[in-house]
Amino acid sequence: MNLEVFGQFAKKEKGRVIGKNQTAVIYTRVSSKEQFDNNASLTTQLKYCQEYALRKELEVLEYFGGTYESAKSDERREFQRMLNYVKRRKNIGYIIVYSYDRFSRTGANGAYISEQLKKQGVAVISATQEIDVTTSAGNFQENLYHMFSHFDNQVRRDKSITGMREKLRRGHWTGAYPFGYTNTNPGKGKTPNFVITGEGKLLKQAFLWKANQNMSHVEIAKRLKEKGLDIHAKKLTDLFRNPFYCGLIVNSLIPGEVVPGKHEALISKEVFLKIHNLLHTGDTPKKYSYDDENLPLKQFVRSSVCGTPYTGFIVRKKGLYYYKNRRKGSRENRSAKKLHQEFLNVLGEYTIADKKYIEPLTEIIHDTLLDKNQEALEDQKRLSKELDQVKERIGTLERRFVLLNEITKSQYDLFMPELKAEKRELEMKLENSGINSSNLKKSVKLALGYACNLPKLWESGDLETKRALQYMVFPDGIGYDFKNKAVQTIRVNEIFGAISSFSRDSREIKNGNFHSFSEKSRLVTSTGFKPVTF
Repeated sequence: MNLEVFGQFAKKEKGRVIGKNQTAVIYTRVSSKEQFDNNASLTTQLKYCQEYALRKELEVLEYFGGTYESAKSDERREFQRMLNYVKRRKNIGYIIVYSYDRFSRTGANGAYISEQLKKQGVAVISATQEIDVTTSAGNFQENLYHMFSHFDNQVRRDKSITGMREKLRRGHWTGAYPFGYTNTNPGKGKTPNFVITGEGKLLKQAFLWKANQNMSHVEIAKRLKEKGLDIHAKKLTDLFRNPFYCGLIVNSLIPGEVVPGKHEALISKEVFLKIHNLLHTGDTPKKYSYDDENLPLKQFVRSSVCGTPYTGFIVRKKGLYYYKNRRKGSRENRSAKKLHQEFLNVLGEYTIADKKYIEPLTEIIHDTLLDKNQEALEDQKRLSKELDQVKERIGTLERRFVLLNEITKSQYDLFMPELKAEKRELEMKLENSGINSSNLKKSVKLALGYACNLPKLWESGDLETKRALQYMVFPDGIGYDFKNKAVQTIRVNEIFGAISSFSRDSREIKNGNFHSFSEKSRLVTSTGFKPVTF
């Protein structure tokens, strides 16, 4: 019987056969701009690839590369453009390169990409390292070329890192110079000489604003822009955390080490540490303008009806200041003088009549707050432990990508955003977790000291003192009932809430009966306590 009739039952080919199409693309590259500018390597590569295509009777459909791209990563722009081109077309049989290290120097990852291409019927072939990629032996040889290229990269990298580490330990920064500096002695192998630029001098002023006034980053960025330096507020956060600006060098290449730098310091170490402490206290700096000296409650007061913040204005003919509900159509204008007096009356409720009560009240409030916040303290320990674990995972991922070169940029970009988001979330939870037992007693005693003289402190202080005191006692601002001309508290710092509770019964204090105060203190709101900083 003729078997042709059974042809309809024959199995179809799985995948695509390697080299089925006699078509190809050519990819050439050099590693650096210096190579691109100073030699004819690209021309040589192209010549050999074209001669190979002619010899093998391959039709070249497209050319890629022709520029400088480091093969330490497979995320190169021209390389990815070439891969996308090949994957979109079913008529490409080969990718021709001068040598396999021109295709990739990432070792196993390069071999993996090559293997995936074979499954699509596309073979990576070298014009100078001819092997039969359709056989097992050929595949093994190709993988060896990829692994040797990766090993060569690692050897070069180790030599380079060793040199960079020694340079760092001698106090010389490596890599791009930090913002605000310029290198007057550039060049490979030369000792850098960093000098402060005009931008650096303005940045120094930003450091001083932060250290001396705890000014918000948005306000600092605004002032810098007025002086001609346009810099984003978020970038200031990174700059304020960089010890380079106080003359020190830290780098992931020398983990755990802090080295005195040879460069000129922008600020003193004392200023840097002061800013560091401000950034880690959890106190959010408040944005303000010096035009508000006569309106310290501006934005701090909100309508108790609609929640709209009050702004302010001046009647220049009379020289009188007023607060105003900025809600459209609102006619709630209140004399600054009267509102200030109403606020002072409220502050008086959180005042201790006599300093002799500070010591006994310190112990009572401290013990009461600890007792009330045991659950919060346990949560805080748990969150701190989780945060340390996430930081360790981030460090491990960075080492595997930057130092050990064990993972690709795609893998790094896949996991790092998730880890950083988890870190930010934990930091935010810790920041808002409330009580901090480590300096609680000191904070209570400090608050009680202020409580002896709150109205006078506020009345005699400058704008910054007023603002600091306001937010210290009332973290979320205050409400204002315009109809009844009454100030209303939204949330009170837990320590001052306890003071108010204790102060309501001065007769108990005079009689030395503190037991009832301890009971009363349990009624005080426990929401959102943070150590006092002033």
